[in-house]
Amino acid sequence: MNLQHLFNQLGNPILTALLRSPLHGIMDSGTMLISVTGRRSGRTYTTPVNFLLDGDQLTMISRRERTWWRNLRDGAEVGLHLRGTPRRGRASVIEDEASVAGALGGYLRRVPAYARFLGVHLATNGEPEADGLASAARTRVIVNVQLV
Repeated sequence: MNLQHLFNQLGNPILTALLRSPLHGIMDSGTMLISVTGRRSGRTYTTPVNFLLDGDQLTMISRRERTWWRNLRDGAEVGLHLRGTPRRGRASVIEDEASVAGALGGYLRRVPAYARFLGVHLATNGEPEADGLASAARTRVIVNVQLV
């Protein structure tokens, strides 16, 4: 069991405190905090998420059943705590299954180890199998954040 998995089992409050502390470096560089403002409530919700950074673009995968990403459907400003530094960004959500499958494929080409968590098999050439991507896309959404 890796350290990140242990903290995920212990709960978001502990992981959130760790990511905000000077000890944030003991988590791998692929976990951050995202703060989202509720459209109706106006409350700010902060949750730890895994991410992939490509230049000024962050990509996150979330289960459809979770609620934090729904406040981003029409695009929204978000706060981030990225590698110990507060940042801001503009978020958007990809929900349609074909687009999610395509984005998951790109993600897995960069981080093949994540295939296991998504239940996607990789072909011998390392390419994610289409059936697995389609299955994973039914239960996931993609959140993209452009850093500002």
